[in-house]
Amino acid sequence: MQRRQALSTVCKLVGSSALGAWTGAAVAQSAGVSDTRILLGQSAPFSGAAEQLGLQFYLGAQLYFEALNAKGGVNGRSIEIKRLDDGYEPERCVANTRQLIDEGVFALFGYIGTPTGVVALPLATEAKVPFFAPFTGAEALRTPFNRYAIHVRASYFDETAAIVRQTTSTGIKKIAVFYQNDAYGKAGLEGVTRALKELNSEPVSTGTVERNTTDVEKAVNDIMAQRPESIVQISAYKSCAAFIRLARKRGFVGNFYNVSFVGTQALLDELGADARGVVVSQVMPFPYAPLSPIAGEYLAALKAKTGQTPNYSSMEGFVAAKVFTEGVRRAGRNLNREGFIGAVQSIRNLDLGGFPVDFGPNKHTGSKFVDLTLLTADGRIRR
Repeated sequence: MQRRQALSTVCKLVGSSALGAWTGAAVAQSAGVSDTRILLGQSAPFSGAAEQLGLQFYLGAQLYFEALNAKGGVNGRSIEIKRLDDGYEPERCVANTRQLIDEGVFALFGYIGTPTGVVALPLATEAKVPFFAPFTGAEALRTPFNRYAIHVRASYFDETAAIVRQTTSTGIKKIAVFYQNDAYGKAGLEGVTRALKELNSEPVSTGTVERNTTDVEKAVNDIMAQRPESIVQISAYKSCAAFIRLARKRGFVGNFYNVSFVGTQALLDELGADARGVVVSQVMPFPYAPLSPIAGEYLAALKAKTGQTPNYSSMEGFVAAKVFTEGVRRAGRNLNREGFIGAVQSIRNLDLGGFPVDFGPNKHTGSKFVDLTLLTADGRIRR
């Protein structure tokens, strides 16, 4: 149902005739590939309420690709990203995606968010362009199976199931959900609802906020009216921070739980001392210390970058770039899109250094890794 709605939205935004034109333009499978370069396209928020998510993912991917390119690239080719700002708005994302496909990028890489992803994926599918490592765990981009959608991170269902297990294991029964009123927020709400249903329960109350806004007073009133013991948040970091601050002022003393898309470091920076008691589920290894080989590799690459500090969003870009490169390496010198997809499908049970990935012919979600972290009032992130 969500996929059909997404395609309908795209047709309204850009017109079915344009879709046909892009499909024809994308027949050449070697688009975006020259003798020395592979060009990727990324539409992401580089401004607005979610800008840190787009920026940090991009910086993490660049961190990996720049180190790779300095060593001669992969199969003799460097990998570069052309990025366009969509402000986390679907209409702008559609225009950006059209431009990137028209310009002949090899793949769409690291799109940020569900509302933008659900309108971009049908365009990529029509044009037969790989849609690689979107920064979203929404089921609408994963089900039904899509040959051109390749996911590196775990799903929101995986994250919300882990959150509900953790919360209910402490004896808490009254769980509320604060969510963004769009495809992302509704995907997270569905995940929490599904997990609670398995325990013969349901959210005690819900509240919503509009995308790219921080007007949360009504949501706080709606949720607090039912006296929840914990609150799961499915929104961007600015609105989540606004909700937390207001709920604390209203006397809420329980824990807040967020999924990874919130942007852990961005949320921590936004909250300051108010971060106490906030839990965030993670789909990447801990990036702040070399507790795993992949974290050590990431931190070593980051060491030379003035002004850049480790965070989960940057780590996700780094890991996505590493998985993409492995697919290119396996595809060989005669690189084309269909061959690349087949090469990714050949990545079975590969340990990237504490982060296992496993794909297959009908399995394009490479990871189910979920970890829970706790934010502290003194600006730390604890596992």
